[in-house]
Amino acid sequence: MKQKGESFLLWEYAVFAVAMFAVLVLCVSVGSVSVPFGDTVTVIWNTIFGLPIPGEISSPAVIYASRLPRVICVALVGASLSLCGGAMQGLLKNPLADGSTLGVSSGASLGAVIAIAFGITVPSLPFAGTIVMAMLFAFLSLMIILSLAYKLDYSLSTNTIILIGVIYSMFVSSIMSLIITFAPDKVRHITFWTMGSLSGSSYRNAALLFVTLIICGAVILSQSRELNAFAIGEENAMHIGVNVRRVKLVILITVSALIGVCVSIGGTIGFVGLVTPHIVRMLVGPNHRRLLPASLFGGAIFLMLADLVARTLLNPLELPIGVVTSLIGAVLFVIIFYKTRSARR
Repeated sequence: MKQKGESFLLWEYAVFAVAMFAVLVLCVSVGSVSVPFGDTVTVIWNTIFGLPIPGEISSPAVIYASRLPRVICVALVGASLSLCGGAMQGLLKNPLADGSTLGVSSGASLGAVIAIAFGITVPSLPFAGTIVMAMLFAFLSLMIILSLAYKLDYSLSTNTIILIGVIYSMFVSSIMSLIITFAPDKVRHITFWTMGSLSGSSYRNAALLFVTLIICGAVILSQSRELNAFAIGEENAMHIGVNVRRVKLVILITVSALIGVCVSIGGTIGFVGLVTPHIVRMLVGPNHRRLLPASLFGGAIFLMLADLVARTLLNPLELPIGVVTSLIGAVLFVIIFYKTRSARR
């Protein structure tokens, strides 16, 4: 029999879903042009079910064509990054781990910067060259990092992977600086993109993020039991029947794919995958069968609120969302780290 609280319960899904929808409506309604909450809910509801939008709603285009696709993309990116962070922290048993620890985020950023700087496009595909290059370089980065880690340590120990990921990120950062030097006319665009931005996101971007999250998210969630076993140590997990090496490869590959798509659309957005799982862990506990689903909702809520702050704090000037998440995330992480250390004393 399952113990109570072993997995995420239906009422908990409902609570998180209602909270996420309420934040989504708030973020769509608030902006340079405020829209009543009721009108926002009506437009979203009618759009989902293909119903006509009432004529008394003054600005349906602002909701449907501009804010709604952006907020949906923000929610999907936040959910994806938070899920990746929760999985990486469980896999590497390191509270400082998230998807960027692998260096995959840096690799994806490099691919996108190359596409922006040199005007690389892919006419035969429905998505821009930036997206294709970011995804390609995310996978190439993963292959490079895993190959180097395998050469140094056949067991692919977490310390080796983290060390190589940090070194690789520093190497990629220097190459990006070199590329910017040779593309001075694209500096502003590249700089803004590397700080993270989801302005101008479309329903096509949302569809790509949604499909990727469904596929990769299902794979990551299916490894919840194995991640719980990692908490008692890799050797102990191996003794109870967990194929440690296979689980590592599966999670690393799916996390890389998910991060590659997120970076290709929204740029580099830090601290979401680092801080959100810590906050959620305080609410639902360390069991990954509960932590990972909760991280999906928590990441979506966190990034939607951060995007709202980015859009409205200095209105009409818009801040890069990566700047907001870094400022908020750094403060929250210091608080979480202090409380964690205090609890252990």
